[in-house]
Amino acid sequence: MMREYKTEDTAALITIWDTAEPLAHPFLSDEVRKQVREDTRNIYLPNAETWVLEIDGAPAGFIAMIGTEIGGLFLDPSEQGKGRGRHMVDHIVAIKGPLTVEVFKDNKIGLPFYERYGFVITGEGVFDASGDETFKMAMPTS
Repeated sequence: MMREYKTEDTAALITIWDTAEPLAHPFLSDEVRKQVREDTRNIYLPNAETWVLEIDGAPAGFIAMIGTEIGGLFLDPSEQGKGRGRHMVDHIVAIKGPLTVEVFKDNKIGLPFYERYGFVITGEGVFDASGDETFKMAMPTS
């Protein structure tokens, strides 16, 4: 079940982030990871349009939107590979239509996920906090 984020979800979502983020971004330094974690807690979750995936009444993942851009998608590792990420993106596509995302080139989980979903690379960028290269991706509109 997908539902809108509530402030009381913060601790559970940060726990999910703590377990999923290092698997997707093992190349980030501890310093950068610590800053992004705090920004996730204090800036992104409360200010983005965040949706929570619940399984058996408990948060198992979340997707944070900034307009039609996926700002973050994190899923408890025990739920990965079960179609849960696709379910989250499907939910948002049904509301907003075609989406965009910026993903690290070295993200061995996220990049293949978005490619399988049908996103295509539309450009390149750099994550300012670390200097790591990114791909800008979009869903085809036709």
